[in-house]
Amino acid sequence: MPDESITEQATLKYSLDDEEKEHGQPPLAEPGGGVSLVVRSGGGRAGEIFTPAGKETSIGRSPDSDVFLDDITVSRNHALLVRKADGYYIQDQGSLNGTYVNRVRVETQKLYDGDQLQIGKYKLTYIER
Repeated sequence: MPDESITEQATLKYSLDDEEKEHGQPPLAEPGGGVSLVVRSGGGRAGEIFTPAGKETSIGRSPDSDVFLDDITVSRNHALLVRKADGYYIQDQGSLNGTYVNRVRVETQKLYDGDQLQIGKYKLTYIER
């Protein structure tokens, strides 16, 4: 059987208790105005900023995702960031490892400035400016 690329493999099971011990947090990047997701840890991408565009922003391991998180603990189509009239919501898309907001697993959750998201081994901060 030929080697499969990471994007074709099954999602690896991951739990919050599997977190790596970190030696200090990287400084929080300062996004521009509007809404941003800032990677705090995971995959060597700390400080990277994603700015949602449009009504829905896809998050996952699929290279077609708006927020591409290339790790086996992230499902191909893991979550959506959805803009509604009253703010932004995170919606899990049936991922194996779930989507967490402030360490609580959620299906759909309204986001507030400073909320901490966990998607696979990635930790992100939701920022409104």
